[in-house]
Amino acid sequence: MIFVTPMKKTYYLFNPGRISRKDNTLKFTPVDESGREGQPKYIPVEGVSDLYCFGSLDANSALYNFLGKAGISVHFFDYYEHYTGSFQPKEYLLAGKMQVQQTLHYASKDKRLKIARKFVEGAAFNISKNLKYYINREKDLSAQLEKIQELNSKIHGCIEIPELMGIEGNIRQIYYDAFDVILKEHAMEGRSKQPPLNEVNALVSFGNMMCYTMCLDQIYHTQLNPTISFLHEPGFRRYSLALDIAEIFKPILVDRVIFRVLNKKEIQSKDFDIHINKVVLKESGKRVFIKAFEERLNETIKHRTLNKHVSYKHLVKLECYKLSKHILEMETYQPFKIWW
Repeated sequence: MIFVTPMKKTYYLFNPGRISRKDNTLKFTPVDESGREGQPKYIPVEGVSDLYCFGSLDANSALYNFLGKAGISVHFFDYYEHYTGSFQPKEYLLAGKMQVQQTLHYASKDKRLKIARKFVEGAAFNISKNLKYYINREKDLSAQLEKIQELNSKIHGCIEIPELMGIEGNIRQIYYDAFDVILKEHAMEGRSKQPPLNEVNALVSFGNMMCYTMCLDQIYHTQLNPTISFLHEPGFRRYSLALDIAEIFKPILVDRVIFRVLNKKEIQSKDFDIHINKVVLKESGKRVFIKAFEERLNETIKHRTLNKHVSYKHLVKLECYKLSKHILEMETYQPFKIWW
């Protein structure tokens, strides 16, 4: 059974503007290209989990002090859908013991490999589940599924991180080939990024970035350090642990949404800016995708272990808790695998 429950909200700011504090409320005033102010919008701070800014934002240090005390993160993106950085409140949950243990697990080749294999294993399982879903709907994807399952059997034989990353990359390549069968009127024609070269790739890049940022925000609410990762090399991106955890959830949270918005024509060609060497989502496309993505995050499922309903977004935080317990050697980490 799936339903939607209320919770603190993520707010998405598409328009450029000014944001300030008014008592315990955030005041956002949109500003157009000519500098004319629009109608201010007021957001009660107790209902905000985080802010995603896709337009330029004018704010002062007093506002960020206020956001920091309220535990509200702010994530920034440029016109081309690139994540550019975050304002994160003081790292109030970081603990010395976790920092030491997380570093030791990264520094130990065996311990790091054990965790990294689990990330790829979880991602491969959830990818296979997506393919089985569409095979049951008469899509001819058995060849792709067989190849991925063959690669999946090699994961636990990997003894080097680059070898493991190679298997993960091959699984993704085969999986992305399947998009051309799953999608009714669009073709992926292979993965392209930085920049994406067609509409499907533009959606994948945007969706993956949204998933990465959401995972980063959930990590912030645990004792984990987001800069110390296991599958991806720390330093590839500042918060590389978010990349690790996102691998497990991209098939469930991003790809399913892409299949929905394209096959149901909620997003169409008119929602993209098509240039000679790149394709990016227009604001209209971003709004539709984010609405569908938020609906997915807020759906709840009956958790088999906890025996209660939890949202998909909360599943990501639970994943962080499981990883924390593994690092503290309280229990062995098992990646989230979709069971329905």
